[in-house]
Amino acid sequence: MVSPVYLFTGIVSYPFVRWALRLRAYGTEHIPREGGFVLSANHVSNFDPWPLGMPLWPQRQLRFMAKVELFRSPLWPILKGTGAFKVHRGEGDEEAVRTAVELAAGGEVVVIFPEGTRREKGLVKKFHARPHTGAARVALAAGVPLVPAAIAGTDRLTRLGPLKVAYGPPIELDDLGEHEPREATQIGTERLMSAITELEGTL
Repeated sequence: MVSPVYLFTGIVSYPFVRWALRLRAYGTEHIPREGGFVLSANHVSNFDPWPLGMPLWPQRQLRFMAKVELFRSPLWPILKGTGAFKVHRGEGDEEAVRTAVELAAGGEVVVIFPEGTRREKGLVKKFHARPHTGAARVALAAGVPLVPAAIAGTDRLTRLGPLKVAYGPPIELDDLGEHEPREATQIGTERLMSAITELEGTL
């Protein structure tokens, strides 16, 4: 179900994202039309949710993990209204993982950036962008598809785009049942990152 705040945010931002920033979406045929799934992409900018979610709007709402610090800021009513949920970065937040599994199993679209943080060149960051296994872990635990995606252009908004997003076919996970859970999530993550890298090369 799409929340009123999420729907309103889309209405307000659609003209800017679609026409001013010239959003182009590829591979939308790979997006499951019903049921929950995990959507996982590279993370370039805080603006990434718009190109990632706009091609699915208004039929589907994306549910994001958001760092707990944001819920202590003036943004918290918007985050809550758009369906974001808290995660303690760098602490292996089991509560956030459980929430993500419940949402995905319940038919929601859960977004997890496997790099864990934005890529930023030339800056020293407390949390460095590197692959995490959360996306594969949630998809396996919830028994839902793991859909890779790639985003480009969100780091150049002042140039007015174009923004580009590409979705790939769901990652093969059915053959991982014979593996131990930790090994299965690692293999799934490797496949996911390979797919994301391949999609980035098409943008």
